[in-house]
Amino acid sequence: MEAKENGASKKPSSGGIAGPTNPMVTPLLTDLYQFTMAYAYWKAGKHQERAVFDLYFRKNPFGGEYTVFAGLEECIRFIANFKLTEEEIDFVRQSLSSSCEDGFFDYLRGVDCSDVEVYAIPEGTVVFPKVPLMRVEGPIAVVQLLETPFVNLINYASLVSTNAARHRHVAGKSKTLLEFGLRRAQGPDGGVGASKYCYIGGFDATSNVAAGKLFGIPLRGTHSHAFVSSYMNLDEITDKSLRRKDGSSTCDDFVIVVQTWLSKIQLSNGVFGETNQSELAAFTSYALAFPDNFLALVDTYDVMRSGVPNFCAVALALNDLGYKAVGIRLDSGDLAYLSCEVRKFFRSIEKEFGVPEFGKLAITASNDLNEETLDALNKQGHEVDAFGIGTYLVTCYAQAALGVVFKLVEINSQPRIKLSEDVSKVSIPCKKRCYRLYGKEGYPLVDIMTGENEPPPKVGERILCRHPFQESKRAYVVPQQVEELLRCYWPGSSDKKKDTLPALRDIREGCIKQLQIMRPDHMRRLNPTPYKVSVSAKLYDFIHFLWLNEAPVGELQ
Repeated sequence: MEAKENGASKKPSSGGIAGPTNPMVTPLLTDLYQFTMAYAYWKAGKHQERAVFDLYFRKNPFGGEYTVFAGLEECIRFIANFKLTEEEIDFVRQSLSSSCEDGFFDYLRGVDCSDVEVYAIPEGTVVFPKVPLMRVEGPIAVVQLLETPFVNLINYASLVSTNAARHRHVAGKSKTLLEFGLRRAQGPDGGVGASKYCYIGGFDATSNVAAGKLFGIPLRGTHSHAFVSSYMNLDEITDKSLRRKDGSSTCDDFVIVVQTWLSKIQLSNGVFGETNQSELAAFTSYALAFPDNFLALVDTYDVMRSGVPNFCAVALALNDLGYKAVGIRLDSGDLAYLSCEVRKFFRSIEKEFGVPEFGKLAITASNDLNEETLDALNKQGHEVDAFGIGTYLVTCYAQAALGVVFKLVEINSQPRIKLSEDVSKVSIPCKKRCYRLYGKEGYPLVDIMTGENEPPPKVGERILCRHPFQESKRAYVVPQQVEELLRCYWPGSSDKKKDTLPALRDIREGCIKQLQIMRPDHMRRLNPTPYKVSVSAKLYDFIHFLWLNEAPVGELQ
């Protein structure tokens, strides 16, 4: 299944951009205080003042030192179709004070995002704290109405994409990662969103059929324990015929072929006795239904004494008819030990019966896997080819939220700053440009923010990079490559060139490439090296000038 653009809940806007994937994403998906502020701005005549807001986060999640930015496309879909209906305006009227004037609701009828500009880092980019993921410019009342939905759309998307990327990093490039989280996700939207953003973060497929249809994500899934335990014996199989893969003839009794192979396996391998016959019936029935895609769940009764021998008997019977089984799935027990034992069994079958490649059949593991268990399996040694991961992945069990914020940095071309006793919560004022500077080895070295009108950093030029708040933290960098991070994705009424939103597969591929070029010490699970985020010397001086200018001066009595 090829990756495609998101599904949409609305017809495309006049600009040709479809509405948000989730029909619940409407102008009312916001906090009440956005509407109270909009009214207060309107009442004071400030609602058309030009404001600039930065959307960013303050700390990387999961104890790591990187984040994957996701959710941008849904934000653009939202603003491209932003328009309050009469029903929505009536509800806002009922929710606000009765003292609100009718003129405000007339104003809301005309509100859209035609005068809003959105600049953002491309979706799927590896990003870091304090650097604006998005810069939103427009009439202050309108942009305030965008704050909560934007934060909502970016927060979980970036968190789960990062979680997926971390699981991929631990599992390694060669392993197949399957997202199996729908049944444990926080509601339908949590399930569908997780499938999309886990795919961006490096997962290969999902069990979620709705996400497969909406986004073109490859689907995977076979059967559960219920299918195995639903069978009692081989007599339940009524249609026992199976046509050869090349269509040349038909095997009238596939069950007999399976039983013959099971007897041969039992004679050559005395480790197990009689296998569970109801399980054998289930495997045989499933193989008759899906001879080209036979993958069996082997731990319903006993993995090595029943599940694996039964699987091998059916797989060898399929082989006789020109089909090749996919492999097995383990959903319980000691996954490291069992995977190694299964691999030995497969190899012994290949050697004993001369079946090429049988020893390489896929072993998939599931059962409440997470980053820590993947790391433990790597240290123990295992033979697992694919991991099915659900609960800990899609619920982001290790951290509840990313902590995205949306702060005013400029109004009417006047820079604004938000101060706090907690320095990490001090905002970086003014409209900014953001760059990533690369070193000789091709690794990103530092992200630097500059004032909008400062000349951009140049390749080969010595640049002083300063920590935004700590005076002693500074370094000179001579970049070998300079990448500007913020691009225009919604130009509003300006004549600026708009970047197109890439297909989901392209976002995923870009994300994987970005993760691969990061310095390994920034990526490691334990004690990663913090990535440097800096400001230019000129912006540093301005931040501290504004800080001192805005902070109240105390008086000692």
